[in-house]
Amino acid sequence: MASAFAAILRAAVGQTPGALGSAFAADDGETVDAIAIDPSHNLLDESFLAAHYGVVLAHIQSALRTLHYGEAEIVTVVHPELSVLVRPVKDGYFALLALAPASSLALAMAALDRAALALAEEMG
Repeated sequence: MASAFAAILRAAVGQTPGALGSAFAADDGETVDAIAIDPSHNLLDESFLAAHYGVVLAHIQSALRTLHYGEAEIVTVVHPELSVLVRPVKDGYFALLALAPASSLALAMAALDRAALALAEEMG
């Protein structure tokens, strides 16, 4: 049986044309839950992405705090074959959404925002 977190991630992927998968992880990179549309996709390992992009998010958050700009609401990294969006959720946890090239970042951001709110609510 899938967890409530997995159901939220699956909804975000389902709401985003071109989404390849999603993950929910702690700031230490430990994956809480992850889903993939095509687990055989050679560019996509949600746990690997979560661990590494969690570090990217932490560095960006640290830089923004140093500059007194507050917290990042979302971090987007676009690669030639993959785009990754990372959004803080609550208490050091974050959500990640991986996309195929040329996917709509606006739709992905909206889906990830909805997922982050639902994940935070599910956390209690």
